[in-house]
Amino acid sequence: MIENLIIFVLASFIGREVISKVPQTLHTPLMSGSNAISGITIVGALVVAGMVGDPWAMWIGVAALIFATINVVGGFLVTDRMLQMFKKKEQ
Repeated sequence: MIENLIIFVLASFIGREVISKVPQTLHTPLMSGSNAISGITIVGALVVAGMVGDPWAMWIGVAALIFATINVVGGFLVTDRMLQMFKKKEQ
């Protein structure tokens, strides 16, 4: 348990450093890629929520499904909003 916690904390710090180094112009393509990965997370959460016998595992799968769905929807909204900034304004 302690080893997993240490790995999680180290991965969090490394992830924050990597993300902070990404230039603003690359944000939209990277966001679209992360939305695709979150879509895979939704499929995994559906499998966990639907194919386990343990009620705790089912509820964890449902929570993962909810969080992954929020992530995908929010990511697409942010990506769409950023792409709107590059459109020409009609008069």
